[in-house]
Amino acid sequence: MYKSSLALAVALGVLAQQAGAAGFVEDSKLSLSSRTMYFNNDNRDGGADNRESGQGFKLDYLSGFTEGTVGFGVDVQALWGIHLDGGRGKHPDNSSFFPSDTDGSAVSQWARVGGNAKARFSKTEVHYGSALAPNLPILVANDGRLLPQTFEGGTIQSKEIDNLTVNAGQLTHAMGRASSNRTGLSVAGATQDSNKFRYGGLDYKLTPDLTLQYYYSNLEDFYKQHFLGATHVFKIADDQSFKTDLRYFDSSSDGKNGEAGYRFSNNGGYAKNAGEVDNKTWTAMFTYTLGGHALMLGHQRVNDDGGFVWLNQGNVVDGNGRNEGAGGSSFYLFTDSMINQFAKAGENTTFGQYSYDFARLGVPGLKASVSYLKGEDGKNANGNGTFSEWERDARVDYVIQEGTFKGLGASLRHGVYRGTGTSSLADQDQTRLIFNYTYNFL
Repeated sequence: MYKSSLALAVALGVLAQQAGAAGFVEDSKLSLSSRTMYFNNDNRDGGADNRESGQGFKLDYLSGFTEGTVGFGVDVQALWGIHLDGGRGKHPDNSSFFPSDTDGSAVSQWARVGGNAKARFSKTEVHYGSALAPNLPILVANDGRLLPQTFEGGTIQSKEIDNLTVNAGQLTHAMGRASSNRTGLSVAGATQDSNKFRYGGLDYKLTPDLTLQYYYSNLEDFYKQHFLGATHVFKIADDQSFKTDLRYFDSSSDGKNGEAGYRFSNNGGYAKNAGEVDNKTWTAMFTYTLGGHALMLGHQRVNDDGGFVWLNQGNVVDGNGRNEGAGGSSFYLFTDSMINQFAKAGENTTFGQYSYDFARLGVPGLKASVSYLKGEDGKNANGNGTFSEWERDARVDYVIQEGTFKGLGASLRHGVYRGTGTSSLADQDQTRLIFNYTYNFL
C-alpha cells in the first residue's frame, strides 16, 4: 500500500494549495456509516459453526474537483471493525467475518485507511489508490460482511461518446473484508498470487430500453475472461414491465495456471484439466414487475469442462502460513446467493425470486423477498457421478423514512442450503441481522 499512500500524500499536498478552488470544497462529501451485524452460520453436518457479532464504522471523504481543464481531487476512506460478543461466539480460524488472532480466536478490533487520487477531463475520470470498489461484470467488490472489500490500482471511466461508457483499469492488490492487510490477487484453491489484473469493457445503450456490454479481463498467470451481456426493459404500462437480462462468460487458462501454487480448485467440482481454468457459463433472468410485486425466473448453465472462475483471495496466507482474512468475494452471476454459488462444472441451475415493496400498502421503506435455487447435474470432483444442491433465502428490509432516526435501516436474512453428492457443500442454515445508518456531515 506504500506506493498508493505516497501518491495520495503527493496529491494532498498539491490539492492543499488549491483547496479554495470552487468545486473542490463546495462539492465535497463527508459521511460516517455504521453497521452492526450478527452472523450465525449453523453447519448441520457437524462441522465448525460460525456465530459472531460486530460493529463496523466507515468514514468517507469525497472531494469535488479543482477548476481548470483538468480537475483534481482526492477520496479518503477509514474503516474500523470491533468484535462485540467478547469471545462467547464461535469463530472458526478461517472465518471471513473477523480476522483471527495468533491463537485462532477473533481479534478484538481491526482497522485500515486508504484513499484515491483522482482527475477529471471533460467526461473522463481517472482514479488511482487503495480504496477502489469496482462494480463491473468482470469484478464485483464484496460488501456482504461488517466492512467492505476494496482494491488497489488504477481505473479509468469515459463517457465522451453519447450512450457509451468505457471502463478500463489495472488492479494490483486486494484488501479483504476481514483484514487490515493487503494481498495479491488470486483464485480459489491457489496459494500464490498475482499483481496484474487488467480489464477493459464497453457499455452501450443502443436504445433507451436496451443496453449491450462487452468486457475482457486477465489475471496474469491465472485466467483470461470474455463477457457478453444484454439487458432489455419492456415497459407494458406505467407500473408494469418485463425485464430480460442475458449474460455469457468464456474463461480460459493463462500463464502458470495449473502449476503448483497456481491451481484453480474449480469450486470443489470437476475439472477436465486438473487445476486449470476452462469454462463457459451462460445465464438468463426474466423479471415481471407489477406495482409493488416483482417475480423473477431464470436458468444458468455451467459447462462440463470446469467451474466458473472469479477473483478470490481466500486461500492466500501470510509468511507464517496463517489465513490473511482475505476471503469473501462476489461475482456477476444471478446464483451468487447467500450461502452457495452454484458455479461448479456441469451444473444446471433454475432459480426464482418473489419480492414485494410495501410502499404500495402505505409502508414506504419496507421490502421483503424470498428466493429459491435448484442446481442439478453437477459433476463430482472425481469425475464419477453427479451431485445436486438447493438453497432457499428470505429477507426483510426496512429503512425509517422520517423523524429523528430517518435513514436507519434494518435487514433480517435467513438462508437454508442442502446438497447431495460428494461435491456439494455441507448442509448449512445461516442467519444475518444487520443495522445500517449513515450520517452525512457535508
